[in-house]
Amino acid sequence: MPAVTVENPLVLPRVEAPDPTTSTARPVLQVVTAPEGYEGEGFPVRRAFAKINTKYLDPFIMMDQMGEVEYAAGEPKGTPWHPHRGFETVTYLIDGKFIHKDSTGGGGFLGDGDTQWMTAGAGILHIETPPEDLVVSGGLFHGLQLWVNLPASDKMIQPKYQDISGANVKLLTTPDGGAVLRLIAGEIGGVQGPGATHTPITMIHATVSPGARITLPWRSDFNALVYALNGRGTVGEENRPLQMGQAVLFGDGDSITVQADATQESRSPNLDLVILGGQPIREPVAHYGPFVMNSHRELQQAVEDFQSGRFGTIPAEHN
Repeated sequence: MPAVTVENPLVLPRVEAPDPTTSTARPVLQVVTAPEGYEGEGFPVRRAFAKINTKYLDPFIMMDQMGEVEYAAGEPKGTPWHPHRGFETVTYLIDGKFIHKDSTGGGGFLGDGDTQWMTAGAGILHIETPPEDLVVSGGLFHGLQLWVNLPASDKMIQPKYQDISGANVKLLTTPDGGAVLRLIAGEIGGVQGPGATHTPITMIHATVSPGARITLPWRSDFNALVYALNGRGTVGEENRPLQMGQAVLFGDGDSITVQADATQESRSPNLDLVILGGQPIREPVAHYGPFVMNSHRELQQAVEDFQSGRFGTIPAEHN
């Protein structure tokens, strides 16, 4: 799991642990195992937050872990053309290559550690596919797609993109250098990540070394979610067990704690986590397939607009 990293975390800026005498540790409310399935043309996914009540996810809608899978030659798969309206998709590629194209003529290439932040807004058609050389050779593929809701005031804005190169992700560590923290969006420890968001959120990919314990400050007005990409450890002051493919929901407070087990599997030498939090929008959510709106009538309008071609057209070379 290379993503973006450094050999010696102690060269990185450090996020200081909050003072335990003045901070409140967030309790662990729930640890759940993500169900597995298939998406698009048949690539394997884990539905990271599928077993967590949606009222605790706000402003997030869902998150899929794509892979980790080692494709043979000819096996890499993507998604067909499909629409979105009313939210943002965040595609974070840890291992592999991916190409994105859309009905506005935009898009780009994602490699190890790159993120594409797509604001679907009023509506867009897009496709995500592996490049031809990866299809021919096969290879490792591993990534995430996170859906972030938009408030009603922003649901019909014009689509736009942020291409966040892995080289621009903010790399941080903990006081003892026991973790590499890749800050993709939001703020932690006074450091701002490169991703700009409509709703305040923080998104971190953390690699925690065997036996290391991290305690991070966390905004009290944010929710707090952790998902284990690889490895095993414990979460919270309660030391609840956590392993690959499990998600954690934390309660109220202003700090979160995670520890990696001292012994890890050879294929997962560290505990890799996605750490997420955001300021709840607290608006009605109507969700139907690729549309996330505030009412059933708005969903009906989205379907009508899509069927009427108002989301744009597929470029001629793809027809």
